Amino acid sequence: MRYRRWVTRIGASVFLLGAAGCSFTQEPAVGPQSEDMSMDQFAQTDFNRTVTIGIRDNLDSLYILLDKLYRRNPREWRKSGAASQEAAVQRVRQLIETRRPPTDLHGLRDIQILAVSLDPAYTRDRVAAFIYGLADTLIAAHNDKTRIYVSDVLSGQRIYNAARNVEAAAWLLSTRRDAAGQPLLYANEISAQVTNLSFEREFGEIIGRLDLIANLLGENTRRVGINYAQGLLFFNFLPVR
Repeated sequence: MRYRRWVTRIGASVFLLGAAGCSFTQEPAVGPQSEDMSMDQFAQTDFNRTVTIGIRDNLDSLYILLDKLYRRNPREWRKSGAASQEAAVQRVRQLIETRRPPTDLHGLRDIQILAVSLDPAYTRDRVAAFIYGLADTLIAAHNDKTRIYVSDVLSGQRIYNAARNVEAAAWLLSTRRDAAGQPLLYANEISAQVTNLSFEREFGEIIGRLDLIANLLGENTRRVGINYAQGLLFFNFLPVR
């Protein structure tokens, strides 16, 4: 009788472990998004990779904001002459990736475009100008690059300034009004029926990544001197076999 109870308990345990295993395989974990190996990564340090991934993720956040703003402000993408909201999103993404500002803003860059996009007098596609201006600001702060290599020297102060520009843009987006008292662009929504703070969340993630990179740049510079001093102090010999 005691033997049967023991076998029954073992069988139940095996069943539960098997069921748990099935549940894990049915729901694959969602983790950090990396990149496939490429030849140019051999010209990047671990820190270069960190910054490159930070730029990629910040641009992805801007593309999310682009889509959300067009959905909340369909009149804007229609100004561009695009056939659909999806086509308008693709158009702005292509402008950002090729570093070509909207045609009506030719000759302007980064914060200049951002300022125009938040001017009540501006009558063209405000969403395109706003997102392009933010993207150009972020890329300009990284020496006009979206991939960083060993030879690149970044300024922590410029990236810190870019973070503050994003903060200012987010605040202006939620407060600027036209002559009729209406928001220039509808973004976050708080009402008795709906609470939508997804725009604020995306802006917060962009600011957080920029501040982290700015702080890491300062720490990276400091560690170069410390590591050199440690090498002299402990006389680190190089391996010969």
